[in-house]
Amino acid sequence: MTATRTHPEVAPHESKAKLLNAALYVIRARGYSATRVEDICESAGLTKGSFFHHFKGKEDLAVAAAEHFSAMADGLFAQAPYRSLPDPVERVLGYVDFRKAILLGDLPEFTCLLGTMVQEAYETHPRIREACDRYIASHAHAVAADIAAAMAARGLHPNLNIDWTAESLAFYTQAVIQGSFVLAKAQRNAAVSADCLDHLRRYLEQLFRPSQSQTGPSPSA
Repeated sequence: MTATRTHPEVAPHESKAKLLNAALYVIRARGYSATRVEDICESAGLTKGSFFHHFKGKEDLAVAAAEHFSAMADGLFAQAPYRSLPDPVERVLGYVDFRKAILLGDLPEFTCLLGTMVQEAYETHPRIREACDRYIASHAHAVAADIAAAMAARGLHPNLNIDWTAESLAFYTQAVIQGSFVLAKAQRNAAVSADCLDHLRRYLEQLFRPSQSQTGPSPSA
């Protein structure tokens, strides 16, 4: 078999998917810099010829993997149970509960590919940084939509009775989540991520707790 051919039993679209899925795990486990094309091929069970049939090099794969990871995440969150909750505040809290519920398996299985790559590549690989920024922001904007609905439901208005926005709070949730993954890697333990998400949930509960003006005067008033 020449270096430019894939295994005959693997269709081109299947081999590309295998390489992308392998990249999701290997890069999250080893980091972008330490990952070699050979590592991706070995994990996917494919040849370097198959790799270079689909990608110009490791950076090209990383950009495609960022899009692949984002699309998979979009599908996962779109089908999550919290999406069907009628109360937008409960959807915001349910999002955090769901993030905690999917802290499953080894660290490379639940940590974020985008956060892993951008920490290494933000200065040296602009295409990777831009891809990670684009897809992290896309997810944050989706979270912001529920936050905006929750704000409206609780009568919270920027520049009127609060000094924050739906977008700023959505990015804060992502900062907590990404930071919790860093701590999980440092401690090699998902428990610290779960604790961070518990704190995030308590903070959100306080932000959306109805004020006295919304609930009426106290019995002693």
